[in-house]
Amino acid sequence: MPTEIPDFLEIVEQLPEVTRIDYDRYSKFDVSGRTFGYLWEPTRTVGLKQTVAEQIALVAERPEVFEVQFTSWGFGWVVVHLERLERDELCELTFEAWRLTAPGVLVELRADVLPE
Repeated sequence: MPTEIPDFLEIVEQLPEVTRIDYDRYSKFDVSGRTFGYLWEPTRTVGLKQTVAEQIALVAERPEVFEVQFTSWGFGWVVVHLERLERDELCELTFEAWRLTAPGVLVELRADVLPE
């Protein structure tokens, strides 16, 4: 079943110490003051931090679902079209974005427990 904005919001709410900052055109999601995701409600898309290798693989495998957003500080960000992705995969991608960004102590406390 395709995901929607409420799915993404439920997923990020399950992750420790996430802060949402709303701007005119988008919302930004941080953990400990560092950004791991974006939400653009009008286009029903999210931007998620990934490794560069994962960014390349996702876009190459399913360009109808993923787009290159940008590359920065050794990370490759992807735009995700929510209506073209299943919730379990969105959970994995969001968790990975959070884990790449969160302080080590938070990552260690959370272990490999994915959001639902």
